[in-house]
Formats: sequence, C-alpha cells, structure tokens
Amino acid sequence: MGKIVSFTNKKGGVGKTTTVINMAAYCADFGKKVLLIDLDSQGNATTGLGFSKSALKKSVYSVLIEDEKASQNILPTQVPLLDIMPANVDLTGAEVDIVYKRNREQILKNALAEIKDTYDYIFIDCPPSLGLLTVNAWVASDSVIIPLQSEYYAMEGVSQLMNTISLVKQHLNPRLLIEGVVITMYDGRAVVSRQIAAEIKKFFKNKLYEIIIPRNVRLSEAPSHGKPILYYDPKCVGARAYKALTEEFLSKQ
Repeated sequence: MGKIVSFTNKKGGVGKTTTVINMAAYCADFGKKVLLIDLDSQGNATTGLGFSKSALKKSVYSVLIEDEKASQNILPTQVPLLDIMPANVDLTGAEVDIVYKRNREQILKNALAEIKDTYDYIFIDCPPSLGLLTVNAWVASDSVIIPLQSEYYAMEGVSQLMNTISLVKQHLNPRLLIEGVVITMYDGRAVVSRQIAAEIKKFFKNKLYEIIIPRNVRLSEAPSHGKPILYYDPKCVGARAYKALTEEFLSKQ
C-alpha cells in the first residue's frame, strides 16, 4: 500500500517544491514507484519536471472539481518510475470552487483510493497556505514533511502550521504524523544560518533530518531546464545532499 506524504509550509520560497521534486526523483532512482501530485496553483513542480502548464488538459483540478478519475489525470515523467498528476492554469480557481463541493475536505483522499496501491509513495506538493487544498492534502496523507529555510523568519508561522496540523489530526485524519523536518537553503558561513538551524533542532528534536540542504546555484537552475537535479547536475553539492536526504527518508520507513 502506497504511503502518502505532503510537503508543506505556509511560507513560500523555502525550497518546498525543490525538495519534493528531487526526493521524488531519487526515490524513483532507488527503484520506488512514485506519484508526485502538484497541488500548488503556481505549478512549479509541473514545470520543474518539464511540462507546460498552459498546454495540459490533464490535471489535479479535473480530479478535485470535475470529478474525473485520478488514473485519467496522471502522466509519466522523464524519470522512470516517477509519474505526475500535474497542475494547470485551472488550479488557480480551485480554492474557491472546492468550497461548494460536498465533503470538501475528503475529495483528494477519496480520489486517491483508486490508485494508492499502485505506488510505493505518493508525494503532494502543497500550496504555501493553510487553505482547503492543503487541508485536502493532509486529510489524504499518512504524514507531512516540512521544509524550513535556515533564515531569520524560518520559525515565524511554524506554531500556526503545527496547530493547524493538530486540528486536522484531531477532527479529520487521526493517523496524520509529522514525518520529518528538513533544513533547506543552508549557508554554513553565515552565523544566522547556524543559529536558526540550532533553534529548529531545539524545537523539532528527533523529527529533524540529519541531512541539511545547502544553498546551491545548480539546484536553483535545474527547474528552469525542466529537470530534477539528478538529471541536471548529479555531481553537484545539492544533488549529493538530496540523494543523502532521500536515503535517510527511506531508511526510516
């Protein structure tokens, strides 16, 4: 049975999509069958794997709002064993459209029941907000991974995020767990990065992954080429970090 993991943070620009793309790609490279669901209306996971949002007819929007089957809206990617349920331009309005649906928090969970057993892992790239799309992801998920940037405002909003996860666990999905927290965009030369990393470790304790993702130009370049770092520059420091992070993730399963 496939494990569903949401990658979430209410702040944008923290390396969330970079993390989900590259962990999905490395999981597939390690022989796991993976589905990446792009639930962020910006569609960065979709374009980051080489798809054009404007050209896509298949999308997660069709599943959430138009009641199409999940299996009809999945595309293979350039990475063997990695599929995607992409986002297209329609997803921009989904947060409003979903309000009027019955059992609106359960839509994604119900849709994934059909395909869950065909994958080892289903990774969901959540929007940088705590709206209904994110709640749908958490209700469908077994666990949550939180990427946190090692910068001054990293911990701002974390309490609200944790409280909201707690409410979803209490009322909608009692099995939801914090899978782990990953520090991203780390600059070991900056004193503030080291200080923030220490604060994050103090707060999350054993939930914090040992592997830290450094700031790396090649990581930020890869999405504009529509490739995970595994295909863009597998020998760079960012690629080595994401490979090691994925190994750490898999070792805890």
